[in-house]
Amino acid sequence: MNRIEAAFQKAKSEGRAAFVAYVCAGDPDPETSLEVCRTLIGEGTDILELGMPFSDPLADGLTNQLAAERALDAGMNQEKVFRLVERIREFSEVPIVFYTYYNLVFARGVGEFVDRAVKAGADGVLTLDLPPEEAGEMDQACSEAGLKTVYIVAPTSPESRIERIAGSATGFLYYVSQEGVTGERDQVASNLEDKLALIRRHARQPVVVGFGISRPEHVRTVAAVADGVVVGSALVNCIAANPKDRKAILEALSAKMEALTGALHS
Repeated sequence: MNRIEAAFQKAKSEGRAAFVAYVCAGDPDPETSLEVCRTLIGEGTDILELGMPFSDPLADGLTNQLAAERALDAGMNQEKVFRLVERIREFSEVPIVFYTYYNLVFARGVGEFVDRAVKAGADGVLTLDLPPEEAGEMDQACSEAGLKTVYIVAPTSPESRIERIAGSATGFLYYVSQEGVTGERDQVASNLEDKLALIRRHARQPVVVGFGISRPEHVRTVAAVADGVVVGSALVNCIAANPKDRKAILEALSAKMEALTGALHS
């Protein structure tokens, strides 16, 4: 059993949804980023989603754009992201999924990227701007290397496309509950339960929900109907509020995580 599958099974056995935490690797600097990851894992993250900093993150809102900018300014690059994963593997077996754009995969070479990711200790990859129809080379490389693939389902995806996407993902499906880019929202989408029911007609994999989830009540609502809850911008904002103060960042993250993961059990 791979680590992603084991994480979902563990959460299910405990009667809850899995908690998926997103941060940008290297934000605000490589050493603090390692401690950020350590804190998130220690506070109950089931799956860690690491963004690869990129200069043109089209699917991301301002919060995550600025996180990528801070990481790049601090000297973070792709090889350092892989090394970050290697350092995490020294103290944790939490599943790690890369959140990336195809430019970063293509520039290195698909096969080389996948092989390096697996050697570093990654478990999956979500390539945001690579649709299943164009992902043959990537899917094959991941299958051969044992790297799980994650694909996004949008609120506007028709059922025929949901079926196509579900047939390509080997790790889990990521349902984007809000149209637009990443970022905190005031409310969770009202049609969430119906949309997940539609996705599950075709999905054999777990289905997680993200985009805009930032409060305990959001987590509670999503966890009632989904296999996993993804929180990103609310965590990244803990870094953005004090980018020069590591202690303040880690304290803010611990407090935020305690509130959010506590909602999984309520």
